[in-house]
Amino acid sequence: MTPKDLLERARVYFNLLPDKEDEEQVIAQISSGVSFRGANLWVLIFAIFIASLGLNVNSTAVIIGAMLISPLMGPIIGMGLALGTGDLGLLTRAAKNFGVATLISVLTATVYFLLSPFSEVQSELLARTSPTLYDVLIAFFGGAAGVVAMCTGGKGNVIPGVAIATALMPPLCTAGFGLATGNFHFFFGAFYLFLINTIFITLATYLGVRLLRFSQHEHLSLQRARQARRIVPAIIVITLIPAAFTTVKTVRESVFENNVRHFIKAELTQTGTQIISNSVDKESKRLRVVAVGRTIDENMTAEARRRMEHYSLGKYDLSIIQGAQTDSLMLLNNEISRMASSREAEHQKLLELSADLSTANAQLAEYTRFENLPAELRNEMAALFPQVHTLSLSRVSEASRDTLAVSHFVAAIVSTDDNEPLSSNDAQRLRRWLKARVQADSLMLVERN
Repeated sequence: MTPKDLLERARVYFNLLPDKEDEEQVIAQISSGVSFRGANLWVLIFAIFIASLGLNVNSTAVIIGAMLISPLMGPIIGMGLALGTGDLGLLTRAAKNFGVATLISVLTATVYFLLSPFSEVQSELLARTSPTLYDVLIAFFGGAAGVVAMCTGGKGNVIPGVAIATALMPPLCTAGFGLATGNFHFFFGAFYLFLINTIFITLATYLGVRLLRFSQHEHLSLQRARQARRIVPAIIVITLIPAAFTTVKTVRESVFENNVRHFIKAELTQTGTQIISNSVDKESKRLRVVAVGRTIDENMTAEARRRMEHYSLGKYDLSIIQGAQTDSLMLLNNEISRMASSREAEHQKLLELSADLSTANAQLAEYTRFENLPAELRNEMAALFPQVHTLSLSRVSEASRDTLAVSHFVAAIVSTDDNEPLSSNDAQRLRRWLKARVQADSLMLVERN
């Protein structure tokens, strides 16, 4: 089979024209969804309230529901169809309705967030403030799937899926949140994401209409056609530039975080030591690691510093926080105090450090408690159970392969003379005494001769 035959066969498989529905019917259907009056306008307002509630309570399911009932896709598809067919009347009407719908959506979301008692920033809100090139690709391919489904007989579940994937509603709600709280970083970031979705869904619709060979509504003059060919690429490039910078920044941060994780795992992990947390101060070029348990000695620390270059961390200084609880708390509190006086943009890092501090407190208290308890109980145990020579205590987590539950208890290992093992009564008394003394909900006693 020649390459020409292969190409002809591929055209048969990928040809959309045989599935194209009646052109006039498709145009009428898309044109009817352009207007925002009466029921369409109220559905939009209700969808905005639902999406704002979902963002406020951080509920993905509620946000998806709002995207499914939102009619915002109508004027965007209409603009793409108008560009593809040269229908300037439809383009003007779609653009006008799109502007009205956008304004009403932002104002509705702003009113909601002004009245809402919940002002905490949730992850669903943060996810809409830093668009990248990945959002561009999602919008373009989502729009392409939508226009192919609308213009052919293969609708199925495509349109609802496009509404969810392209996510037009949540960025507008996040923009309203930014206005309501005076956070213009949120407003501009979210509104930029909305513009990305709009422009590239429109572009995909335009290309789909041209690919499906819709008839031209009116013929443009040569001069106006040249202007259109210049304006459209310019709009696309201007839209892509900020997203490209954000994507590069996101990729670099991801690579840097992976390098830090690999460095800590390969160079600072040893038996008996647990790494509680790590933080990077890019201004002072310092990597801080909080560790509990067995001390990381100077030789291991020096070798880790020497090998930081292999993980692209050569410009950073390594600082390991370990040892007594007071030392760790002092260093972490100093870090939190320094972060509290920094820019508002670093507020999230301050919250993470606070969480690390709480975790470090709990871990250190647990380690110290079980390390010191056997020594504290030595005299009492010698008087009550003279046949016991040594006592070891440890907290144990046990998971069963048959259930998802994980049980936590204290394990006590005692050693006795070969000639004088514990009787069953003594073992029971020792177990009850240890359970009461270590304040454990459950205790397992293991006797070793």
